[in-house]
Amino acid sequence: MMKFKKATYHVQIADMLRDMIMTGKLKEGDKVNEGKLCETMGISKTPMREAIRVLSVEGLIRLVPNRGAFVTKPEFEEITEMFDVMSLLEGFCAREACQKMTSKNFARLEKLHAKLEENFERHDQEAYIRTNNQYHSVVQEVAGNRTLNQIVNGLRKKILLYRFQSLNLPQRFASSIREHRDLLEAFRQRNHSKAETLMQAHLQNQSQALGTLVEQSKKQS
Repeated sequence: MMKFKKATYHVQIADMLRDMIMTGKLKEGDKVNEGKLCETMGISKTPMREAIRVLSVEGLIRLVPNRGAFVTKPEFEEITEMFDVMSLLEGFCAREACQKMTSKNFARLEKLHAKLEENFERHDQEAYIRTNNQYHSVVQEVAGNRTLNQIVNGLRKKILLYRFQSLNLPQRFASSIREHRDLLEAFRQRNHSKAETLMQAHLQNQSQALGTLVEQSKKQS
C-alpha cells in the first residue's frame, strides 16, 4: 500500500496520474477507474476525485456526466502555445541561473547531466525525462526568482507529458542530449546570453518534434 502525506493527498495523486498518462499506463480514451485506483493506492475517493478535477483543468482528463472521467489531451495548438510560453520562461531561468551560478550549483548540474548521458546510453526515455525534469528544476532554483517559480512550476507539470512524447520521434533523443551538452557548456562558461538562447531553442525543438509526430499520425489514420 502506498503512503501519502494527508495534507497533499490530491497533489501527490495528481502527480501519479500524470505519470501514468506519460508512461502510457493510462492512454487517451481510457476511463479512469476510480475504485480500482483507490484500492491500489489505499486511499478514499475524495482525494482521488480532487486529483481528477486538477487534471481536468489541465486538459488531461475529460469529465463526462453520468459516465465518469476519461483520459484526453489538449488540442495541439494549445500544446504549442504552452511550449512557446515555456521556452521564454525557461530561457529567462537559464539566463538568471547563469548569472547567479556558483561552482556548487554547476556541480549539481554536471552530476545531473552525467545521469542524462547514462539514460541516453541505455536508451531509457522514462529515466531520461525524469532526470531532465530535475535538471530544469535546478536551473529554475538557481535562478532564484519566486514569482517565476510560481508560474513555471504549474506549466512544468503540464508540459512533462509532451516532453516525453517528443522523444518518440527518431533522432529527437540524440538531438536532445546534444542540446544538453551545449547548454552545460554555456553554463560552464557562465555565458548567460548563450544559455538563454540554447534553452529557448531546446524547448522549441521539442515542440517541433511533437508537431512532426502529429502530422505523421494524421497521415497514418
